[in-house]
Amino acid sequence: VPPQPVPPLLQTLQRYLTALEPLLPPDELQHTRKIVQKFGCPGGLGEKLQPELIKRAKHSHNWISDWWVQWAYLECRQPLAVHSNPAISLPKRDFTDWRGQLVFASKLIAGVLDFKAQVDSGKLALEYMRGQPLCMELFPQLFSSCRIPGPKHDHVVHYGRPRRGPAHITVVRNYQFFQLDVYNSDGTPLTESQIHAQLLRIRSQSWKTDKQPMGILTSEHRHTWGQAYTRLLRDKINKESVRLIEKSIFTLCLDSPVMRISDEKYSSRMAAQILHGGGTFSNSGNRWFDKTLQFVVGEDGSWGLLYEHATAEGPPISTLLDHVLEYCKKPDRVRAPLIPLPMPKKLYFYINSEIKWDLEMAKQNLDILINDLDIKCFNFQRFGKEFVKQLKLSPNSFIQVAIQLAYYRVHSEVCAACDIASLRMFRGGRTDYIRSPTNQMLITLIIKCVCWHVEAVDAYSILTEQSLMGQGIDRHLLGLKLQAIEEGLSLPRIFMDTAYGLATHWKLRTGQVPTNTDSVMCFGPLAPDGYAVCYNPQQDHVHFSVTAFNCCEETNAEKLALTLERSLRDLQELFQPTV
Repeated sequence: VPPQPVPPLLQTLQRYLTALEPLLPPDELQHTRKIVQKFGCPGGLGEKLQPELIKRAKHSHNWISDWWVQWAYLECRQPLAVHSNPAISLPKRDFTDWRGQLVFASKLIAGVLDFKAQVDSGKLALEYMRGQPLCMELFPQLFSSCRIPGPKHDHVVHYGRPRRGPAHITVVRNYQFFQLDVYNSDGTPLTESQIHAQLLRIRSQSWKTDKQPMGILTSEHRHTWGQAYTRLLRDKINKESVRLIEKSIFTLCLDSPVMRISDEKYSSRMAAQILHGGGTFSNSGNRWFDKTLQFVVGEDGSWGLLYEHATAEGPPISTLLDHVLEYCKKPDRVRAPLIPLPMPKKLYFYINSEIKWDLEMAKQNLDILINDLDIKCFNFQRFGKEFVKQLKLSPNSFIQVAIQLAYYRVHSEVCAACDIASLRMFRGGRTDYIRSPTNQMLITLIIKCVCWHVEAVDAYSILTEQSLMGQGIDRHLLGLKLQAIEEGLSLPRIFMDTAYGLATHWKLRTGQVPTNTDSVMCFGPLAPDGYAVCYNPQQDHVHFSVTAFNCCEETNAEKLALTLERSLRDLQELFQPTV
């Protein structure tokens, strides 16, 4: 795949000003226009920084990805739970007790190991988008990796090496962690029946819920967890246990059943359960939020995946889940060898008064965070992507217009909103933002007219295309800003302008996660007064999740969800009036 291009400076600055037009009153826009022109004019600071970015692009694997991961994830000090780690909740399985839970968990583990074998052997099929091959670099990084807290910023460790990498996963049940070796001495993976036998042994060793849920420490503010981590690792037993969790191929969380609620609220409760564990009296102690991959299987048939964002992105995760789901359809034909297996190893922690205090604070803070998050999931069943394609429009752009319309109806204003574009067409590419609203969208909020809605959808499709081709504006602007910081220059005025603050205060964080299954992704809002809206369009329906914080009086996830549903119905009526 080709290297990621550095977009032309003047192109980015012009597109930035266009993106600001729906957000700013004319006088403020005029003020910002002067600042932007000065930055990009001959002899301006932009002209000095741009060649340095081009030089960086020539001499690095990817000119922005490392910077982006460092700036967006590793230097971010907010808790990973809710604020950063996305969760994917998958369709409920047909079991309702611990026996079915362990049978399915065995199959799931075998499926993930089967996928890992394809990655390690280089046999994983190359992926394409629009006929172009995609960068596959993220796949090997998914396994045996973990984020490590630090005082000023975190870092990620990768222990996975195809031949000599770790051979165990971590299983956590009732807040107790176990090391489960998943390969035989000859290097072959354990069969499903062998894994099942080992999970039964783990169950028999973890009847009681551990009084000290060590995993909850990982849900803390990163600075606080960094300090607690240093204290924790002073003890040799703790250090060994933590390292085994960090090195494990992935984590499996065996959750206890959740309180039964109405079918209508079940999908929202399920998404919350995967995202944060439901609180310190539920399953939050069954998580290690720093771990790149955590599969969650509940006794009630619920299951899903939680992943750490510094290493993983949505598309590779979708590929992994599709593989696991296909694997789960196959019967287990492999006969288990009659070799006795070693007992799974329980991981112990020595807890002194300092660590006990850290845990108490972490419990309180996590419960406050969980109670503050409002999650509403719903399945919109009137139409899916097939209907939009018949109109010869982009389903993603159509849904984006509906989200903007819903936000406008609730708040009587437009706001800075971002959708995620994958940059995997480029070597080491991660993501860029697709910005909405557009001027065309602004007009549709006032004039209910088919032709203007088509204009708005098409305008958004053009922005999407630009971002996918590496010509988006947000990563480029960030690169210019970080280049100035790296050169020890005072921060350019363009980044200190109130317009830049407004344009990057994302009140709407959105994400399309198209998968072959009825899954729902969810994550917390980027701004305290914002929303996160995630959607998965299927042929004849669309799954949505909407989150907001209860502490903000202006936002309400339920209200936005209901308004979004109504907006989609109204758009359907507009394009296909009933006779």
